[in-house]
Amino acid sequence: MPDTPGAPDVVAALQEANAELRARGEDLQAENAELKAENAELRERLARLERLVSRNSGNSSMAPSGDDQPGKKPPRPRPGGGGKRKPGKQRGAPGAHLAWNENPGDTVPCFPEGTCGCGASLDDARDLGVKYSHQVTDLPEAKAETTQYDRHEVQCSCGRVHVADAPPEAGQPGTVTYGLNFRAWCAFLMVMHHVPVERCADILESMSGTRPSDGWVHALLASAAKAVAAANKTIRALIILARVICGDETPLRAGPGPKSAKKKYLHVACTNLLTYYFLGDRDLPSFKDFIYSDLHGTVIVHDRYQNYDHFEGVAHQLCAAHLLRDLEAAAQDYPDAVWPGQIAGELRALIHAANVARDAAPSTSRPTTSSQTASPATCLALTSKPPPASARPTIRTIGASSAAICSNLPRDDRVAPPIVPGFGSPNARRLSAGSARIGLLSGARSRRLQRSPVPGCPAHGNGEQGP
Repeated sequence: MPDTPGAPDVVAALQEANAELRARGEDLQAENAELKAENAELRERLARLERLVSRNSGNSSMAPSGDDQPGKKPPRPRPGGGGKRKPGKQRGAPGAHLAWNENPGDTVPCFPEGTCGCGASLDDARDLGVKYSHQVTDLPEAKAETTQYDRHEVQCSCGRVHVADAPPEAGQPGTVTYGLNFRAWCAFLMVMHHVPVERCADILESMSGTRPSDGWVHALLASAAKAVAAANKTIRALIILARVICGDETPLRAGPGPKSAKKKYLHVACTNLLTYYFLGDRDLPSFKDFIYSDLHGTVIVHDRYQNYDHFEGVAHQLCAAHLLRDLEAAAQDYPDAVWPGQIAGELRALIHAANVARDAAPSTSRPTTSSQTASPATCLALTSKPPPASARPTIRTIGASSAAICSNLPRDDRVAPPIVPGFGSPNARRLSAGSARIGLLSGARSRRLQRSPVPGCPAHGNGEQGP
């Protein structure tokens, strides 16, 4: 190739430009790889956010109260005509009506008044007997009545002087106190119906015409808790002896200060007949202070919260309602898969069969209630066989009187059946609500105890939607 003037300079320039283009290409490749990684990360974050937004009471443990929030997708209806129940009384549910009372508290005879068409007064008319009867059930007008107890002093012939005993609800001589019925109404409104302290005092004023102070009403929680302390120990002991229990915790606001300081957790351990409560936090120390450290050989039905796994010597069963929600979430994440619907159908069939068997069981074998199949949550403990007698729990830290009560019970009465009805069933709550719930609320110092969801398992729902 003949020498060309300036050729080496052109070649050098081209080589330099080529090197620069190569460097820019490498930079673009690195930038492209970085953008691809960021895009993949953003896609993953978007998928997680979409998954969080799609969470509802039908595919997660979220409460149904959050289904109507802006941007929330409501649970989809179940195929085959299932889904939410129709409003009103359900088929098979016990009805309620105002029955005729064969022994009324009072009977008022009613006679015609005025004059007859002939001009004669009906006061002199002959009585032919009762033609029609009507019954009206009403509440008498409540009004506080003050009773004065005069305690007399007498002297025996021997010279000794005796003074009559004071009634149990009376205070010091010369003072005025509220009676037992007045106190019982206050405790009933605050504990059973979650009425705040100040509003409870207002209700008593409307009912009786006398308004107690807010401090006096609030102090009744501590005195009521002291009165039922022995019953709480007995309930705790019987639940420790049960073979299968349901455990859960739900947030509750109680105590003074800001909302962040008021937030507590209501721990619940229950069988089909008993419910035991504990007010604490959701951390592991609160779980240990509750009841789980005293269990041995017990099956705990729960919602797989991690703290349940820290206790040894117990078995675990995931709540069937949570299993159904997991399957619903899997069906939404994998719309072409058939296995989520198949497993959910079989699980609902098991729940239905368990409910049918429970309703058909004779009353001599185990207690049944009409509310078991309609409880807010249905949790099944699917165990192949009960634990051996050597694995049954022993009583610790429950008090000698409770231990004596439990040791005298027949063995069949000290263990729960393998099928556990739902959390917070009405009969289970009523049995201990007059005792255990008073005890846990006694530590609250706020004037207004805010109402929480039904204690038991608010995250759990009824697992049965048909066979």
